[in-house]
Amino acid sequence: MSSSTSLLQRTATFGRMIKFTHSVFALPFAFASGLIAYTTEQVTLTWIDVLLLLICMVSARTAAMGFNRIADRDIDAINPRTKNREIPAGAVGIGEARLFTAAACAVFIAASFAVNTLCGALSIPLLGLLLGYSLTKRYTVAAHFVLGLCLGAAPVGVWFALTGAFSWAPIVLCFGVTLWTAGFDIYYSCQDEQFDRSQGLKSVPARLGALRSIRLVRPIHALAVVCYVLFGVFAGLGPIFYVGVGAVASILVYEGWILRRGDLSRIDLAFFNLNGYVSVLFAIATAVDVVLRGV
Repeated sequence: MSSSTSLLQRTATFGRMIKFTHSVFALPFAFASGLIAYTTEQVTLTWIDVLLLLICMVSARTAAMGFNRIADRDIDAINPRTKNREIPAGAVGIGEARLFTAAACAVFIAASFAVNTLCGALSIPLLGLLLGYSLTKRYTVAAHFVLGLCLGAAPVGVWFALTGAFSWAPIVLCFGVTLWTAGFDIYYSCQDEQFDRSQGLKSVPARLGALRSIRLVRPIHALAVVCYVLFGVFAGLGPIFYVGVGAVASILVYEGWILRRGDLSRIDLAFFNLNGYVSVLFAIATAVDVVLRGV
């Protein structure tokens, strides 16, 4: 086996460990926030700025997921659903995982300082939030919302990096992403209802059961849609954006419908596919509205 093939295989292994494809959840919302900041706040944006922000996003998520896999390795090893993850299965050594996660943390902090000094200083407490999420399931059922806040911080962070100030548009978008993420994480956690309960782990499904948890997500996602609408109001967006939000709402309703009886056989569709459509569609609706209204 050539060294290049081996490197590609190791890269793919680490990519699977951190679920790199799940970056589709946060990146489109960060893009939407940055686009509105760029078009409404008269900020100067270079390709270097875009690259640095992208590096910040990817490295922060990599650090968070790497730490999560390290912190949960013993739990994952005894959970039938997760026992084949890379660390418990032996595909990635614990030393390798720690080095990989530390490197991601260092890249995130360095890239944040490259954006500006204040962003660099704020990157450290933000990193604490991102890493700390992995421990919350041991202590509180609010862990789903902490995860949501980790993703919701992305549009606020991008806005602040570009403008040096806060505004209502990214703040309400943060709330929307937080609620949306918490909702679909509750759906996903229904798979581990019995396991979490047996291990004393805190989750909404472990507390309420799968069916009641699925019903609880409906008002949570409804509030997320309200926040998306408010983002459009504060950002000065028009009809095309709201048509997109309507489509997003329809996807969330369908997601709840296919899980309504507690049948988790389609959880992959509900969790990854449909929520990937939500984030991408939101970004597309924002971009198309901005472009057409700017013509």
